[in-house]
Parts: sequence; C-alpha cells; structure tokens
Amino acid sequence: MVRNRIDVITLGCSKNLVDSEKLMKQLEAIGYTVHHNPDKVRGEIVVINTCGFIGDAKEESVNMILEVCEQKAQHHVGKVYVMGCLSERFFKELSTEIPEVDRYFGKFNWNGLVEELRQARDLDCQPSDIALQRVLTTPSHYAYVKIGEGCNRKCAYCAIPIITGHHVSRPMEEILDEVRWLVGQGVKEIQLIAQDLTYYGLDLYHKASIAELTERIADIPGVEWLRLHYAYPTNFPYDLLRVMRERANVCNYLDIALQHISNPVLERMRRHITADETYQLIETLRREVPGIFLRTTLMVGFPGETDEDFEQLKDFVRKAHFERMGAFAYSEEEGTYAAENYEDDVPADVKQQRLDELMAIQQEIATEVSQSMIGRTLRIIVDREEGDYYIGRTEYDSPEVDPEVLIEKTAKKLIVGQFYDVVVTDADEFDLYAKAI
Repeated sequence: MVRNRIDVITLGCSKNLVDSEKLMKQLEAIGYTVHHNPDKVRGEIVVINTCGFIGDAKEESVNMILEVCEQKAQHHVGKVYVMGCLSERFFKELSTEIPEVDRYFGKFNWNGLVEELRQARDLDCQPSDIALQRVLTTPSHYAYVKIGEGCNRKCAYCAIPIITGHHVSRPMEEILDEVRWLVGQGVKEIQLIAQDLTYYGLDLYHKASIAELTERIADIPGVEWLRLHYAYPTNFPYDLLRVMRERANVCNYLDIALQHISNPVLERMRRHITADETYQLIETLRREVPGIFLRTTLMVGFPGETDEDFEQLKDFVRKAHFERMGAFAYSEEEGTYAAENYEDDVPADVKQQRLDELMAIQQEIATEVSQSMIGRTLRIIVDREEGDYYIGRTEYDSPEVDPEVLIEKTAKKLIVGQFYDVVVTDADEFDLYAKAI
C-alpha cells in the first residue's frame, strides 16, 4: 500500500460524483494525496461511495466492497471506508454482513470521515473556506452542480425518498457562489442536477424557483452552456421555458423522466399525471422552446402492465419522437409502495421482450434524428482526443449518456475544452461525424 494516499471509488450517478469531489477536496486539505477511480487500488485508505438505487447498482456496490476488502486482507490497502446511498439505506445489514469494513458512513454524514482522519492526524483545525470547492474528476471544462437533495414525489417504485428523505433545496446564493468558483477554475459547461430540479425552491422560498436560478446562473460571465437534469412532469414550472428560449447559453435540452403513458399504469405508479397531460406537456415544451431535444426514461413491466398498456407505450414513443430515450425493466425495491402493495406479476422474459421492442423503436427514431443533422453547422465542445478523431458534443448531448460528434483530425488542430463550429458530414444511430470549419 502507498502511505498518505486515499483512493476514492465512486459508483452510481453524478450526484454521488459531486459528493466524492467535495470529499476529495476536504481530504487534500488535511494532507492526503487523493486518487479517483484508480486502475488499481493501493492507498493507505480506500473510500467507496456506493449506489443503492436498483438491484444491479446494489450488487455492483456490494461486489466492489468485497473486492476491496479482499485487497485489505492481502495487505495491498489499509483501511476501508464505505459511504453513500447503499450504506445510508442498509447500514445495519452491511455492518453485520461485511464487518471487514473499518467504518460505514451514510450519504449525508461523510464529513465525519474527514473529521475522523483529521483527528487521527492530530490537526487542530480544518480550513473553512473550501466548502464550495471540489477536486474535479470530470474533464476540466464541465462540472456537475447539485442544487438539492431528496425527493417529495414518492413514486410507487422508487427507493430514493427512502434513502435521501424529503427534498431539501440548497440556498440560491450558495449555488451561485459555487458556479462562480467553478468558472474561475476554467469550467465552461454547467450540468445542473437534482433528483427533481422542478421542485427546487418550494421548501426554501415557498415557490418553484428553478427558472430564477437558471436565469441567474446563465447570467454569470463564463457560463457558456447550462444543461438541466432532471425535471419532473407533474406541476412543471412553465416559466422555465422562457428562460431556456431567451438565454442562448441555456442548452435546448431537457432531461425529463416520464416513465409511462397508460393511465392505469401512471395511477399505480403514483405519478399524479395523466396521458393527456403528458402529451400536452410535450407539445408545450416543443412549442415554447423551438428545436429542443428531449431526453426521457421509460419503464416496462411495472406490476399490472397489460399488453394493451404496453402497446400504448410503444405508440407514445412513436408519437413523441424523443431525441434521446432510455428504458429499463421494473425491479422490485424493498420498502417501496409498489413492493408492499403490488405483486410483481409481469414475468422476467416478458419484461425483457418489451424492453427490447421499445428500444428497437427508439433506435429507429435515434437514427432518423442523427440523419437529419447531416449538412447542418453545429457548435460543439471538444471533450477529448481519441485515435484519429477529436470527440465533441453539441448542446443537445449530455456527457457519457448521449451521442458524440467525431471530428476527423486534419491540418486544423482542435483544443480540448474549446468550442468550434463543425459541419456534420455523416451519422449513424449513435454518433455524428463532422469536419471543423
């Protein structure tokens, strides 16, 4: 093991990543060298930031804990700490079943980990001026900014409220200060994230405030792109659309999980929205923000989903013509309303078949959308170099989940983190190919 080194492993979503980045800054402040997601763990301390959202994520987290504990048994690493959603939800079970972990922390008390290590080093104080600072693990030109924690929606299938509790908005001025700091570090693109962006401000300011927050962030000099993840369809704050339309640096992109379209399924899911209201919402989004790209997530195989329900869902995908879409099969999560009140009655093979059918429809739509971009001039940001290409993204593409733009290397050298205009020359269902102007 390497003394004075801490390896931080992050599993799960970008909200977890932000927690890891802030933890890493705190650990550096007390004198440690910190490595994120190393190819090989060999630190004096290993911190695993876990995910506990769905079955596959929980399994991945448990397997990672066991793997690192095995490295500890072989004296390749020293102490092992676990934090995040899985340990928040299953603290007692993990402590009993995997006692090799030196200490478990939840999702919200990881500062206790820093305090424990600070005391072990006999440090009298910890710098107080770094609360909004982080060690960026993303490319230096973009960063995620978390504006709240928790969720008040209580959808029948979702364990997140069980893990994170009620929605808690961060104060607006604190968020703005963090964005200013990030811009000062060279960040050009802000990915605004929360479990439910559209609930922002209701607890602090007694009104939906996401439009005001977005507008104020967009007005900060140096914010060249601002992207929104994740909206909720019920009681959507329509004043946000004016901001998206009027502010050139607010990307024409919205990630809004809709889950289903069948009224009986939506009611059992406790989504508090109808099919007609969903169609009206999509129509309004496209009318008020011309050219917007919509990303959504849909679920198949929810308890009680009939063949007719699924046919409605397929028809919905064809009609809505989402530019970006993901889907997943329902998995029962203990403690949720669905797990306690519904029988998981759709067979696994039927779930998989429905998932395959739905994604096949979306694949055709995605190809059509990509083909429609051929010949267009687009502004892109370069994320990296890879082989014979520069790899970039448009305002319609979020990092890691959406298509990329491959620009063939020519005499013109492009710089990672800079914006360029390109002409799209070809496309497939996943990526665009372009030439720099």
